[in-house]
Amino acid sequence: MTAASSARDAEKYDGFTAEERDAMKERAKELKAASRRPARSKKADGLADLLAKIAEMPDADRTIAERVHAVVTANGPELEPKTWYGMPAYAKNGKVICFLQSASKFGARYATLGFNDAALLDEGAMWPTAFAIAEITPAVEERIAALIVRALG
Repeated sequence: MTAASSARDAEKYDGFTAEERDAMKERAKELKAASRRPARSKKADGLADLLAKIAEMPDADRTIAERVHAVVTANGPELEPKTWYGMPAYAKNGKVICFLQSASKFGARYATLGFNDAALLDEGAMWPTAFAIAEITPAVEERIAALIVRALG
């Protein structure tokens, strides 16, 4: 590798993409806002934040996010709605169980419903923790509902 090509490579790699840096900034804002809220208003404020984030999405993402939100809240009423790295998310006992990454967030071709390790989706030695959602259909809604119920144990 020449010094010139090494310098070019160093210029190309910035560590994080602009979208990733934006997500980290959003997370910092979320943590700061949450620390200022009284405990009794966290769920209501979290819901307001989540709905505002959904409202900002482009139409295709918003349609999916609205349906995912309806399914998650119907099947996991004990979950706390919130935003997490600027994405709609749902927590139990302060731990994010699942989140929706819109397609537009990182320039993907589909939205992703992701589950963190607090979700009880364990199945043998390997299992999926993220699911692509290209469109929302009754079958997709049923699958999301089953995943939420399973994730909560």
